[in-house]
Amino acid sequence: MSELLKEYLPDYYDGVLEMEELLSSEGVEVEKLMGRIEELLMQSYPDLATWTLNRYEKDLHITPEAGKPIEQRRSVIISKMRGNGKVSGNLLKSVAQAYDGGQVNVSVEPARYRIIITFIDTLGVPVNIDDLKKALDDIKPAHLSLVYDFRFLLIRDINNVMTFNQLKELPFSMLAFRRTGGL
Repeated sequence: MSELLKEYLPDYYDGVLEMEELLSSEGVEVEKLMGRIEELLMQSYPDLATWTLNRYEKDLHITPEAGKPIEQRRSVIISKMRGNGKVSGNLLKSVAQAYDGGQVNVSVEPARYRIIITFIDTLGVPVNIDDLKKALDDIKPAHLSLVYDFRFLLIRDINNVMTFNQLKELPFSMLAFRRTGGL
C-alpha cells in the first residue's frame, strides 16, 4: 500500500484488502507523476536543466555547437541571462564567472581603452574561452578592448614543492615559464 496515499484516507480503511490493492497500484503511478513533476521543475533552472537547454538556447538566440558538453552549454545560457542591463565591471565579472566557474577579477583602464579580465582560481586557459570572448564582446562598449590575463603554474611554484609523480599528473596547459597575459 502506498503510504503517501494512505495518509489521505480515514483509519477504517486499514486492513481492507481492496483498498490496499487499489492504493498499491495507484501509488506506483502517483510516485512516477511526482518524479516527473520534480524533473519538470528542475528544467526551470538553467544550471540543472538537461532536455530544455535547446529551448533556452532558442529563446536567447544562442547557436549551439554540435557535441558541446552540457556544462558548457549551461554556462553560455546562464551568462547570456546575466548579460542584460547596464554594462558595468560587476556585470562583466558575473558573466565571466558564469563561464569559468571560478573567481574572476575585472579592471577597467579607461585611459588605455581596455578591460582586463583576470582569472584568479583557474590555472591555464579556461575550456570555454571562445564562448566567453563572444559573450563579453557582445555586451562590452564598442570602444573598449578586452584583455585576458591567465594564471599558470610557474617553475618557482612547483620547484621543491611537488614530486615528479605529482608533476606528471598535471596537464601541460597549466604550466608556464613566465606569467603571461592577454589573448
